[in-house]
Amino acid sequence: MMTLLKLALLSAWNRRLTLGMTIIAVTLSVGLLLGVERLRQEAKESFSQSVSGTDLIVGARTSPVQLMLYAVFHLGEATNNIRWSSYEAIASHPAVDWSIPLSLGDSHHGFPVLGTSTAYFEHFHYGDALALSFAEGKPFVGVFETVVGAEVADKRGYKLGTPITLTHGSGDGALTEHANKPFTVVGILKRTGTPVDNTVHISLAAMEAIHLDWQGGAPLPGFSIPAEYVSKFDLTPKEITAVLVGLKSRAGVFKMQRYVNQYSGEALLAVLPGVALEELWQVLGAAERTLFAVSCMVVIVGLLGLVAVILASLGERRRELSILRSVGAKPRDVFFLLTVEGLFVTVVGAVLGVLLVTMITVLLAPTIQARFGLSIALRGISIEELTLLLGVVSVGLFASLIPGYRAYRLSLADGLTPRL
Repeated sequence: MMTLLKLALLSAWNRRLTLGMTIIAVTLSVGLLLGVERLRQEAKESFSQSVSGTDLIVGARTSPVQLMLYAVFHLGEATNNIRWSSYEAIASHPAVDWSIPLSLGDSHHGFPVLGTSTAYFEHFHYGDALALSFAEGKPFVGVFETVVGAEVADKRGYKLGTPITLTHGSGDGALTEHANKPFTVVGILKRTGTPVDNTVHISLAAMEAIHLDWQGGAPLPGFSIPAEYVSKFDLTPKEITAVLVGLKSRAGVFKMQRYVNQYSGEALLAVLPGVALEELWQVLGAAERTLFAVSCMVVIVGLLGLVAVILASLGERRRELSILRSVGAKPRDVFFLLTVEGLFVTVVGAVLGVLLVTMITVLLAPTIQARFGLSIALRGISIEELTLLLGVVSVGLFASLIPGYRAYRLSLADGLTPRL
């Protein structure tokens, strides 16, 4: 058996260029599969941790997914706002430790504008209970001061002290600017990999101030209140979009949720962020599954290439196989050697694929973190990735049976008869 293996290794070495190219193909296929799986897991984890440490998200009664979309991801619009008096009732509830009011509706060059309080910078957490931190500057204090996310600052080239104006309405299609009430950038947040990066933050008083001379979603004709006079008006909000709520004890989360859902003042909805985010991820799961399926197809194509290469070489190796028979090899030995050869190429390709993903992680993780806010940590192989690797090796073994069986048949038919 050792002699046969030695001969097989020498044969493989003589075809090192062809087998080397096949190993590279399998390596790239496995690397792509593992890379997509790792990115998928990191993206899902980042998605599920867009907000953490928040026990309830409260808004007007709608679907939990829609509430999460506009309250956390600032996408779409609320079916209705909630009254300020309702917010005060929730914030003053004995079970509530802290609350963050959110007011949406305006934009800045396509970026959503979020009206909130300074509690946002104290209590909003993301990821593994990470707090917001400033790359530059500080939270807003004055009415016309703003704090921008990292992506806003990068794409627009904003620095501290940059003046900006906001646009009424959301999205790039909004046309009417609040040109008479400019803001000054006083803070730039560090990148988080969450919707915070794409958000312009202002105070609730500022959100009221820019709409003092508006009515029914349009500016009052012939009437304008200059920025220097807004402090003479009551800037307490009348309505807000949603509320993030933190409780003194998480044990009372369902009791508080029931209180909000049964609130008599108006129709409200309280959702648990983790449950709603998981439901939202299921909605987005089709794209995730499609990408994973494409990666699997690439691996299959790579393994089919392995089968094709070994089958194509059988015609040139018929005399070699006959010589193996002459030194005592049986047809089953030839079958075994061809199968092991294919399995060896698969295993080597899988190992090199793991090393390739590890190397790319080491080299590109800082860039991905800085550019996309997606943290890809250097770690060992997870159970899911190990399952994928075992699946690849199993498929590779099954694929190797084809040239092994073909060699077995040729060995039986040829014996020592030379092929004319």
